[in-house]
Amino acid sequence: MTVESPADDSDPPRLSVVGLGYVGLPLAVALARHYPVLGFDVDAARIAELRRGRDRTGEVDAAALSGSKLVLSHEPGDMAGSEVFIVTVPTPVDDANRPDLGALEAACGTIGRVLGRDAMVVVESTVYPGVTETVCGPILEAASGLVAGRDFFLGYSPERINPGDRDHSVERITKVVAGQTPAVARRLEALYRPITSGGVFVARDIRTAEAAKVIENAQRDINIAFMNEVAVIFERLGLSIHDVLEAARTKWNFLDFTPGLVGGHCIGVDPYYLAHVAQEAGHDPQVVLAGRRINDAMGVVLAERIAGRLAAAGSGNPARILVLGLTFKENVPDLRNTRVVDLVRGLEASGHRVAVHDSRADPKEAQALYGIDLIPDLDAATGYGALVGAVTHDAYRALGPDRFARLVAPGGLVADLKGMWRDVALPEGLTYWRL
Repeated sequence: MTVESPADDSDPPRLSVVGLGYVGLPLAVALARHYPVLGFDVDAARIAELRRGRDRTGEVDAAALSGSKLVLSHEPGDMAGSEVFIVTVPTPVDDANRPDLGALEAACGTIGRVLGRDAMVVVESTVYPGVTETVCGPILEAASGLVAGRDFFLGYSPERINPGDRDHSVERITKVVAGQTPAVARRLEALYRPITSGGVFVARDIRTAEAAKVIENAQRDINIAFMNEVAVIFERLGLSIHDVLEAARTKWNFLDFTPGLVGGHCIGVDPYYLAHVAQEAGHDPQVVLAGRRINDAMGVVLAERIAGRLAAAGSGNPARILVLGLTFKENVPDLRNTRVVDLVRGLEASGHRVAVHDSRADPKEAQALYGIDLIPDLDAATGYGALVGAVTHDAYRALGPDRFARLVAPGGLVADLKGMWRDVALPEGLTYWRL
């Protein structure tokens, strides 16, 4: 296998990217500019969709997809002969918040059945330290009959895709790589170097790279948990966290985090991977799990605050409430592990009738994942007792006074969870509340 000089087009390595979601597809498209790349996904419908030039995640536009040399397949046998396999499948948690490595294990089994000698298997999925070598390695060995470190080699390069973020795309971020041996690490450095202007950092070893990835999102989770906790404190004191932050940001070294509902496939999940391995090592990860408890409870806390405001205003029960936004973050269609659901369920538990609109989400996916029927047309929505801004999609940021007058009944409540309407002049008679 020749990867030391990827600029040499005489013998570029053949790559297979396994898993074509938010992470795998942009990576595969980027790699296909430099190497022969097969994009593999077990979902035949996903492959058919991509062949039509449509990416439902919104990470790769139609022009980039149709113009790419990427080959797409859902047939495992098509990966045979690949010299590098890059695994980008989801690594969620189960109902008890324990690491669920099922998709990763299945992917390794599939790769193992087509794995050839001298090939490299690189995991990009987020895992806790040790998974690549002690979980993936043995599965690959069993399926292939080969020996890791002798007949094939392992590597790790943590994904850093931020859905919807065009400023920190795979072509611009620093890529961390680690190999089973120093030689493998050098080969991975050479492999990834052409696709990103952010450079490549070679970590000491695979477990170090795995650990670095898992703390990146755990750190964000803890910082957001602090903001959520102080937001609740300040709300009880009659202060807005957004006003407080506006002042605090003037200090040069203030860390600029904001409160909110923490979901998605990374920040709301990765700390549990860190906690799991800590507990296996005999350590009680108090700060990590405290952050998770605060953030996981935030949807219910906000529902209680809104319900309390409605009760104090004498709005009656049940009130008709419209929640704007269901995805886990702004301007993406991703509904995985969204904590807006906790807010909706909390309001319903208080007896209110809740409708949900999302300008980016797939209605079929919302129904399949959460049993929520998204209202199809915001223009037809009118006369709600409360309007809750849960996700800062651009379409919601742009709402003006006339729209609020139609959406909210006279005397109704506008609950702005993200502070996106702070500067909007609401129609007279509406009550505005924010954290």
